Amino acid sequence: MRTALILTVVVAALAACKPAPEKAEPTPTEIVAADAPVSDAVARTPAVLTAVDLRRVCKAGLAAIHGQDVAAIELTGIEGDAVNAQWRAPVDGGLMKAQCRAADGLVVWKPLDLPDPASVRWMNESGDPVVRYAMRGDEIEITQTLPDGTTQAATEVVRAEEEVR
Repeated sequence: MRTALILTVVVAALAACKPAPEKAEPTPTEIVAADAPVSDAVARTPAVLTAVDLRRVCKAGLAAIHGQDVAAIELTGIEGDAVNAQWRAPVDGGLMKAQCRAADGLVVWKPLDLPDPASVRWMNESGDPVVRYAMRGDEIEITQTLPDGTTQAATEVVRAEEEVR
């Protein structure tokens, strides 16, 4: 009887020792999106931006994302928490339009007026680059992490008094 009890306990203990199910490793984009940016003590990423700082960050972010000069990005208005912007395409001179949102250290944008309506979406899905910002006075550092884990960084100067134009 005692042997049967010991065998029952051993079998129950072994049954409880199943290996944990394997979890898929996070993608580089998911890792970056979950981690706060590493920056020196001077840089700041306020959770909620003022209207002026929102426009400044969006102007710098769109310039960095699209390889434009900050002066080429024209802000045309605000709809709720989204900034509307436009700029001339460098190749054909056509007018490019986008919306931008920024908060909690992230910049998210969506293209507008594209021929394929499915392409008009916020660029915040798992295969999209993660765009972060950090502010140091007039300088705004934009860091993009691409889905393959590579990063691109740019520092743009956007003065509050110039942004109002």
